[in-house]
Amino acid sequence: MTRNCALLRFYRRIERALVPVALLIGWELFSRSGVLPPALLPAPSQVLLAWADWVFATDGNTQTYSGHWLQDVAASASRVFAGFAISTVLGIALGMAIGWSRTVERLIEPVLQILRPVPPVSWIPLAIIWFGIANKPAIFLVFLGSFFPVLLSTIHGVKTCDRNLLRAGAMAGGTPGKLLRHIVFPAALPSVFSGLRIAIGSAWMLTVTAEMVAVKSGVGYVLWDSYYFLRYDIVIASMVSIGLLGFLSDLAIKLFAGRVLRWQRGSTLQAKEA
Repeated sequence: MTRNCALLRFYRRIERALVPVALLIGWELFSRSGVLPPALLPAPSQVLLAWADWVFATDGNTQTYSGHWLQDVAASASRVFAGFAISTVLGIALGMAIGWSRTVERLIEPVLQILRPVPPVSWIPLAIIWFGIANKPAIFLVFLGSFFPVLLSTIHGVKTCDRNLLRAGAMAGGTPGKLLRHIVFPAALPSVFSGLRIAIGSAWMLTVTAEMVAVKSGVGYVLWDSYYFLRYDIVIASMVSIGLLGFLSDLAIKLFAGRVLRWQRGSTLQAKEA
């Protein structure tokens, strides 16, 4: 039985790798076929060599970027997590208030609904005017891009809280503050974490956009700078780095949510058994 389970897990891992491996092989073959010049579509092997030098300074083929990958990632990650942290705190707090109080909803929601369709990228000129060429405009744009997913998910979680639980809590003598803290907030957490996972992806997209325009460091800056020097292998390595960092950030939130929401898995299993 144990052996069968191990084989099943092994086959599933192979199954997950089939499509990525097939894409890499097809990309390598197409790049070496000569249909396009190698400089325009570098092969995965060439991208890997450039990426290795960017990370480990293996042979200096990436020139000024050689060995600077960790510094570039740290610069981008600091902007992402600063803007993401601000949007998380404000989005959850405001979402709880709007979802709980109809008065707050009537006062604030119209303004938020007007601002929400405005693309965060359109704020770049104002962000540069307000904050200059530095970290602040990037953090501001990350905040704008990740704020609304957290806010709307929190509002949804609060509004879909089981009213029977609220009635039971009120009958037990719970004050509005206690109801919010012990019933509404835990009930809204699954929706909140869904919003956080969407927000972290937006945060990485926006920090790269900001680094292309308003900042002179980070993975996004390397991507844009290497484009000017026709180093498309570094451009692709930057894109892969961004995707990997976004994936790891989302995975961290997913694992944290799994630990926090253990009670949800238990209740789901009980519901299935019933």
